Amino acid sequence: MIQSAVTICLVPEARKGPFVFHGDLAEACETTASLGFDAVEVFAPSEQSLIDANLKPLLEQHALKLAAVGTGAGMLLHGLSLSDPNPEQRAEASKFVQSIINFGAEYGAPAIIGSLQGSTGGKREREDALKDLGDSLNQLGQHAEEKGTVLLFEPLNRYETDLICTIDDGLLLLDSIGSNNIKLLADLFHMNIEEVDIAESIFRGGDAIGHVHFVDSNRRAAGLGHMDYKPITATLETIQYKGFASAEAFPFPDSFAAALQTIEYCHRYLSN
Repeated sequence: MIQSAVTICLVPEARKGPFVFHGDLAEACETTASLGFDAVEVFAPSEQSLIDANLKPLLEQHALKLAAVGTGAGMLLHGLSLSDPNPEQRAEASKFVQSIINFGAEYGAPAIIGSLQGSTGGKREREDALKDLGDSLNQLGQHAEEKGTVLLFEPLNRYETDLICTIDDGLLLLDSIGSNNIKLLADLFHMNIEEVDIAESIFRGGDAIGHVHFVDSNRRAAGLGHMDYKPITATLETIQYKGFASAEAFPFPDSFAAALQTIEYCHRYLSN
């Protein structure tokens, strides 16, 4: 059965980002549980900030799981990238991701690599950037495996990267590095921009898909855009997807309303 999750952002600099809850972790967990979600996905500045947030007792109190942990703060706060032409910068990016992997592994939760994939910036050949990215991911996949978890890689739309934008791009990348411990994150917002047919792309992704961002075409909560969920959720059932459907959505018109809208759509389309 697909489980429901909602995003919580602990990075003040990302206050306008597509996260349902911002700032108050305790209140967000309480609301999330009261609405019937299974888990939370957390976006934080660092491993230490996650430790300081004292997440474990909150999850236990509200019977919630940790679905995944984001690494985007490495790019947002520090300008790091796993495809940076500077090997020292790539090493710093990998170190940041490793720390998030370490934290998530304590909860059985994967780390997500999205914006940290970087881009060419129009300053280098895409093939060179992809090679550096692949080398970084191969090492991080091994690290995640050693910690008993997997690593999630998220294709992003063309306005955020020129490296991995589609599920097919992601499959080629995974094939090129030969790691069995990296899964793809299928974000419906990005897919709405890049994929010809979202459901068909999910089908091609198959068991390589390890996480889903369940959001609408405009990055608002499911049901507030023009996304057609019937073929998408039918395909998730076809590929026997058993992971999380996590709402990485804007808090529109507010956090509670966005969460409520999401859980209603989870019940409508994802409950077996």
